[in-house]
Amino acid sequence: MSAGAAAKPPILAVSPDSIRAAADAIRQGDLVAFPTETVYGLGADAGNDRAVAAVFAAKDRPRFNPLIVHVADREAAAALVRFDDRARALADAFWPGPLTLVLPRRPRGGVSLLAGAGLDTLAVRAPDHDVAQALLRACGRPIAAPSANRSGAVSPTTAAHVADDLGGRVAMILDGGPCRIGVESTVVDLTEAMPVLLRPGGIPGERLAALVGPLQAAPTGGPARSPGLLHRHYAPFRPVHPNARQSEFGDAFLGFGPGWPNATLNLSPAGNLEEAAANLFAMLRALDRDPFRAIRVAPIPDHGLGRAINDRLTRAAAAPSPEPDEDTWNDDRGPAAPCALPDDT
Repeated sequence: MSAGAAAKPPILAVSPDSIRAAADAIRQGDLVAFPTETVYGLGADAGNDRAVAAVFAAKDRPRFNPLIVHVADREAAAALVRFDDRARALADAFWPGPLTLVLPRRPRGGVSLLAGAGLDTLAVRAPDHDVAQALLRACGRPIAAPSANRSGAVSPTTAAHVADDLGGRVAMILDGGPCRIGVESTVVDLTEAMPVLLRPGGIPGERLAALVGPLQAAPTGGPARSPGLLHRHYAPFRPVHPNARQSEFGDAFLGFGPGWPNATLNLSPAGNLEEAAANLFAMLRALDRDPFRAIRVAPIPDHGLGRAINDRLTRAAAAPSPEPDEDTWNDDRGPAAPCALPDDT
């Protein structure tokens, strides 16, 4: 990492002045980290190809992995994508909130092709966080925002996490305190006849199915329509071992529930999945250090938010793939450089 990237960016307390400064920075093509209810996002003007390219550069992220485009509400999203009855029902029920919808993009919606990885779809959501909403309205533009960390690393749930990971790669960080939910949004693809659950997250799939019917599992192969679908993702440097029943000498042990009195840390001593989700990334970061050799994690119930937690742990535990992933992707083999993309899509 260069000296410039290692420098710490300003962390700004939230105020009308800092919101205006952040909105101005985004309109000028700079990157701004900001809190949402899920994790901190690395925001760029979604219509600015160079700004979107800067997001990928800051994260060392492959261009085949789409970004989520954040909007203030359904009306703003409708200018970018086409809604059907299912999408309207889900947006009305869960927006603003931790739900991302993958929908057909409007050809003249003005979002960079790079933000959608060149696909004919876009992933959009309206965040449920006062700071994120204030920034979107002050900016007056959709904001492309993946998690504000290096690709493949643990997602940030505090402003300090962003500063530690990205340093001077971001112009400023709006400090809204710890994220309330702590795992990313649920992602649902509505471009098929039956909805597809691409990624479990902050809203359990059971609640979505109650409105739109059964959800298909995410397909394997083909281009990724959502972030967070790579085989190895959300990974600390130390090996992660989910579903551990006991600790091992030299390893950290991350408990869940009251049955682990000797755990190094406990996601939720009371066994509360919402508390565990909010603590997950911060605790993985805290244990990703000497003297620990690895991180062992107690079993997590596989329902509700537990599915999202287990999804993250499975990806964190996966062995590095011989195929190109977010840490090894060679841009020379990726799609065309950002400068070759049209300004208005």
